[in-house]
Amino acid sequence: MLSALLIVGVLLLAGHFAYRTQRFPESTADVLNRFIIDICLPATILRLVPKLEFQPALATLAVAPWVIALFAYGFTRGTARVLGLDRTMTTALFLVTALGNTSFLGFPMISALVGEDAIPLASVYDQLGSFLLLSLVAPVMLSALTTGSRPKPKDLLKRVVLFPPFIALLIAVLPFPLPSAVDPLLSAASTPLVALAMFSVGFKLRFATPEPFGIFAWGLVLKLLILPALSLIGCFLFGVPRDILIVVVLETAMPTMVSIGALLMSYGVVPELVAAFVGWGLVVSLITVPTWAWIVFQLFP
Repeated sequence: MLSALLIVGVLLLAGHFAYRTQRFPESTADVLNRFIIDICLPATILRLVPKLEFQPALATLAVAPWVIALFAYGFTRGTARVLGLDRTMTTALFLVTALGNTSFLGFPMISALVGEDAIPLASVYDQLGSFLLLSLVAPVMLSALTTGSRPKPKDLLKRVVLFPPFIALLIAVLPFPLPSAVDPLLSAASTPLVALAMFSVGFKLRFATPEPFGIFAWGLVLKLLILPALSLIGCFLFGVPRDILIVVVLETAMPTMVSIGALLMSYGVVPELVAAFVGWGLVVSLITVPTWAWIVFQLFP
């Protein structure tokens, strides 16, 4: 586990070093992200998801992110009432705590902490949870916040059905096996996932001053500690199988999604605070996520 985490950390630092030294073009992360989304993630899903043994408990992976988002919404609404937050701050706090970096960081971290066999489970959590929240909920909330209108349903549907990893997940669950001849191709295309994803995240890493600090600290505690704890308790109470419980807890424990951070900043929604959640949250999560893995392994050996 330590050696795998060391690799993750080194790749993150390499990406950030490349950005700080300007050894790569400013668009490097965007190009890498496009390659990851269009090539590496679909190949990984197509290679590993068909190996899943389908069971009713898999529904937990699709439901858990939405339940966690409801808890995040409840906590942020409560925070808004207590502290008198405006609608903009409340929306930002909800989105940065409800949406985690469950693919770009989640897949490599889970692979390092649990093993590659857990990635198919993580892909279900990511595609049916985090991705749909990003594609359906976030645009509606941000459009209502900044323009007073809502995006058209057909535009939201198009965003979902044309997303390459989502298409790959749909193909992977079909009851028709892929030809064995494509296995080497899928393996080659999926192999760079960890390295490219970590390098890209490191390249995008920014360390903004968190203002207001109180909101930042509370949001970080909520995202990295409270919500994973609730997911652990919920999975235990409902008797979720160990392998699925581990993935749910670790995916819930991932820091703020880079994509939602970029989306919020593009709308001009408290950009300094959002950048702090993405940057500092990722650094802190390098401690908290392995800690959650250790806790789960101790409780469920």
